[in-house]
Amino acid sequence: MSAAPRFMIAAAHKSSGKTVISSGVAAAMTARGTRVAGFKKGPDYIDPMWLQLATGRPTYNLDFNTMQRDELQDLFASRSAGADISLVEANKGLFDGVCPEGSDSNAELAKLLNLPVVLVVDCRGMTRGVAPLLLGYQLFDRSVEIAGVILNKVGGARHELKLRQAVESYTEVPVLGTVAAAASLDIYERHLGLTTPSEAVQTGQFLERAAGRIEQQVDIDRLMEIGHMAPALKPAASPKVPGAGFSGLRIGVARDEAFAFYYSDDLEAFEQAGVKLVPVDMLRDRSLPEIDALFIGGGFPETQMEALSSNRAMRESVRHALEGGLPCYAECGGLMYLCRSLSWRGETLPMVGFFQADAVMHARPQGRGYVRYTATEHALWDTRPGERTAHEFHYASVENIGTPTYARRITRGYGIDGASDALIRANTQAGFVHLRHTIGTPWVTEFLSFVAHCRDMQSRKSPAREERG
Repeated sequence: MSAAPRFMIAAAHKSSGKTVISSGVAAAMTARGTRVAGFKKGPDYIDPMWLQLATGRPTYNLDFNTMQRDELQDLFASRSAGADISLVEANKGLFDGVCPEGSDSNAELAKLLNLPVVLVVDCRGMTRGVAPLLLGYQLFDRSVEIAGVILNKVGGARHELKLRQAVESYTEVPVLGTVAAAASLDIYERHLGLTTPSEAVQTGQFLERAAGRIEQQVDIDRLMEIGHMAPALKPAASPKVPGAGFSGLRIGVARDEAFAFYYSDDLEAFEQAGVKLVPVDMLRDRSLPEIDALFIGGGFPETQMEALSSNRAMRESVRHALEGGLPCYAECGGLMYLCRSLSWRGETLPMVGFFQADAVMHARPQGRGYVRYTATEHALWDTRPGERTAHEFHYASVENIGTPTYARRITRGYGIDGASDALIRANTQAGFVHLRHTIGTPWVTEFLSFVAHCRDMQSRKSPAREERG
């Protein structure tokens, strides 16, 4: 299988600054005219947003727990096509993963895709100790190529000298750069991770500043050389996710500061099926456009709750459409928006009110990690037998539900109540679980089949309905 030159940026542990380094490297390379393909390991929405802004191209997630290995290889190769170099940002630490034996770790991904690894080390409070850390990482799995290290959050010239002396005296790992600690290069964290680009002040200036710093402090030319030294990938099968033609369907997608959690390849799957995606701004638009279905992804409705609540016209438009039978799929933040109210930091504001339930934000996660579930007899469209894999990460709970009807039976994870997920009413299914369109969970195709069925049923009831282009 052919693929662009490539490398992975990993770290010893989370919060080492690898997102800033990855985005800065990608932005610096892009500023040189290099076409960079960005990838993120694991189920993450926010880091890919930064990489996408830095590269000007969609960023794709590579996830062992929701994708088959051949499927993962195929996605990487196909989305690397046309790029000059591919950059994969790891999650957590290089050897971290859910499985104790490391079968879903960043290191395993590096081996699968023949990725040279550039290790980012947070050097705060460290001098000579960087050497045994690097030696340990090299010895732990010799089949993982650690091609270089970037010393991050360095305290000054004297600190840098001591770090370089330790690395050069005790290891053979090249120092590819030292990045000085600077508050201006921090992407601040909050309850669901890093701040999203849409919320960060002066995002363009931040990336430009990061690219400039990285250009000065990291050897970009050497990173390019490392990427070009990556060996060829082993041939892999090219499995295709089940699909069908749905030409003519118009699917509204909530895209604004409140709702932004979407996988690039999921949205591409809609378009590849012949669907027209219609963006909907829940904060500013006054009503839903003419659509056949609505998809409301996750995000941060709590940070935008005042604007969402103030847009009463849109709330009423959504409620009336869904009560009238418009098919809708909502994930996490989308579920919260469809509830009667949303409470956060002592304030409660009305939401859509389609579900007679209340969303409440908490100080601690209510559900976090990978999920497994099976469909109940009430599921609207993901009805195939067998267990499916997804993920969740929510600080919210849904309370005062009454007697709900659920689409999913949780076998691993939490969902809405620890046993169930995905509320159902009319033609709407809404839960905390996030899906990924894969061979094992071809949810886009299943949802579109349900939407097409609903449209056909509506057409039979209204034979005079005009066809739309």
